Amino acid sequence: MSTTTTTPSAPGSDVPAPADAPRPATPLRSRRRRTDPIYHLFLFPALILFSLAITLPAVLGFLYSFTNSIGFGDWEVIGLRNYIAMFRDQGILGSYAFTLGFSLVTVIVVNVLAFTLAVGLTSKIRFTAVLRTIYVVPMVISGIVIAFVFQYLFANTVPSMGQAVGSDALSTSILANPDWAWLSIVIVTAWQTIPGTMLIYIAGLVTIPTEVYEAGSIDGASAWQNLRHITLPLVSGFIVINTILSFKNYLNAYDIIVGLTDGGPGVATRSVAMSIFRGFEGGDYAYQMANAMIFFLISIAIAVLQLRVTKGRTAFGS
Repeated sequence: MSTTTTTPSAPGSDVPAPADAPRPATPLRSRRRRTDPIYHLFLFPALILFSLAITLPAVLGFLYSFTNSIGFGDWEVIGLRNYIAMFRDQGILGSYAFTLGFSLVTVIVVNVLAFTLAVGLTSKIRFTAVLRTIYVVPMVISGIVIAFVFQYLFANTVPSMGQAVGSDALSTSILANPDWAWLSIVIVTAWQTIPGTMLIYIAGLVTIPTEVYEAGSIDGASAWQNLRHITLPLVSGFIVINTILSFKNYLNAYDIIVGLTDGGPGVATRSVAMSIFRGFEGGDYAYQMANAMIFFLISIAIAVLQLRVTKGRTAFGS
């Protein structure tokens, strides 16, 4: 005597379903694992602190940018007057031109030199560990300390050396030249930030398998061809990271400029960050909050543009 096993029929059907018929898929929501409440316990304190320290001041600053507030006391809503005045202020427009130009030049200089050093420090040379240690020393020194040291060098040591060798170009301090003072800021900023950028490139270079280079040497590729067709494509993701991070940091340049030129000669090297802080000191709180809002939007636009341009064209090793 044989028995037949049946399973309940589907809703709305009188025919029983076969025993081996696949069961209906469990809805995604019922299969989704519930979040353990302990995670919220760790999340909410950090979220509250971030909101109080970052989000709330940013929102309040945005609201104050539409007022005539000087940072305390009474104030009135004046609409878009601060924003309109900004685009007529030659001092603010000049700070934007300096900041963007300085950032662009420094990004190129730092990334080229950092990548060159990273390639050298990952090649088969002696004393690699010692050289890496020496090259990362500027990372641990405060930017304002570095600026004061280089200020003494540019203002005293270099002119003295220029006079000793009879060079008119080096006999005067570059810090006093409105046309070339920006170059001193590029030099000092590069000296401080090259080590961090170099470490990221080293992290990218060590991920490239040696077999790739061995295959290239078998095909007769030269060192330049290996660099162009193997190294650069495989570390393109790290190049993008360094470019975006560097540009973002240089747009916010402040401490090195304060210690080196203090925005001078005149306002030739005054960055946007310096304009904002100096405005707060001078009672232009609402006006500089409008400046900060525009600067924030420009920074976001540049970051988005960089990501758009490099989308789908980056790689992180093999």
